Amino acid sequence: MALLTHFLACVFGVGSWLTVCGVWVELPLLVNQLPEGWDLPSYMIIIIQLANVGPLFITLMHKWKPRLLSEVPVVCVVVSVGTVACFLLAFLWDRTAFVAGRQRSLALFVLTFAVSLVDCTSSVTFLPFMMRLHPRYVPTFFFGEGLSGLAPALIALAQGSGISNCVNVTIPKNHTAAAPLGNGTAAEVGVHMETQYSPANFSSLVFFLILSAMMFCCLVAFFFLNRLPRVWELSTQNLCASNVTLNSVRETPADTQGPTKFVVFTNCPADGQTASSAKGADEADPEKVTYSWAEFAFIYFLITWTNALTNSILPSVQSYSCLPYGNMAYHLAATLNFAAYPLVCVIATFLPSRSLPIQGALALIGTVFGAYIMAMAAMSPCPLLQRSKWGGAIIILCWVFFTGTLSYIKVMTGVILRSHSHSALVWYGAVEQLGSLLGALLMFPLVNIYSLFKSADFCNFQCPA
Repeated sequence: MALLTHFLACVFGVGSWLTVCGVWVELPLLVNQLPEGWDLPSYMIIIIQLANVGPLFITLMHKWKPRLLSEVPVVCVVVSVGTVACFLLAFLWDRTAFVAGRQRSLALFVLTFAVSLVDCTSSVTFLPFMMRLHPRYVPTFFFGEGLSGLAPALIALAQGSGISNCVNVTIPKNHTAAAPLGNGTAAEVGVHMETQYSPANFSSLVFFLILSAMMFCCLVAFFFLNRLPRVWELSTQNLCASNVTLNSVRETPADTQGPTKFVVFTNCPADGQTASSAKGADEADPEKVTYSWAEFAFIYFLITWTNALTNSILPSVQSYSCLPYGNMAYHLAATLNFAAYPLVCVIATFLPSRSLPIQGALALIGTVFGAYIMAMAAMSPCPLLQRSKWGGAIIILCWVFFTGTLSYIKVMTGVILRSHSHSALVWYGAVEQLGSLLGALLMFPLVNIYSLFKSADFCNFQCPA
């Protein structure tokens, strides 16, 4: 049963951020087909953060009416809405409308808000729901949450979305009145560099349908997680599964001729609790640790800072930091950095560290990688090593290590707060979304109003020497 529970917890975790991550890794394809162009990521970020009205409502209900709103019906509604919205995305993502004097990707924005409402609300409902299970299943849930980014990334890699090449196209110089070729003489021609996109192996329709099916699997996993644990608890209650003391007494007949009998006695604590001498490491709750107010403030600051960077600030400029190195660099950076999260969850399972100084050091390292990414975005369209393969490789690695180091902090702070209380986990989700919202509100005007970051056609733009 434990293995099945691990599997269900993992599948349940996959649904936490699957749809938002799916839309995000599809951006290398969408950014070239929708009217917003390079600015599309910044629009997506602000829409995603506006969906924080969901976790805000849940948090306030938890604060003022803690018994009125149960996580079970909320999670059921959330995952169902995510499944339907992702299904609609498959058919409507490219529908545009004329809004505020420009063509806008209205259908994509509305449905992205719907799936974001689902995923943001999962931060304050999924993890508190995991409090119903044994703490050893929490890293498994985080592993599934990591797969919610890796799974669509692998699908996008198989799709080959957004891959492009620069090709020379020969066109007549006087293309409005080009004379036909005659007597073996060629018409006057010119050469133009053009970006040509390779066709995807399968369409965005298929991509979003796959995500919709995965969200349905998350709904099924939640159904069984909500039902089966109660049955298992009843089947094991007061059975002294892990605290049986066996005492054997050999009974020998007086005439020493009869068979020797062995009588086995079991010793169970009367209150059904595990005796300390027999409590296994696998079955025990993590040791409760008391933190000071300063340490709690530091933990929540780490949560706010890491989520502001990973969910808002850096993703808003991902196209500006990667596209100057080519669409391949953007494609790989948008997909491979999601592989860092599940890998970090595995590392956190086998090499956990609750040391707050270590978490602070990792936050500093991740911030350094993020600073390099931000610097390259600010230098767009002429970042360092633009025409070198090393430039693209470095920016991809920076995205991977940036995500990896800060994701470890996310996992371990969740484990730390899990060992404290249910309320601490609810506030973990609320602070997580607060950091993301603050980052989005900072970056949207910088990208779309003040135009701090510049775009250009990679194939035709030449940076000065």
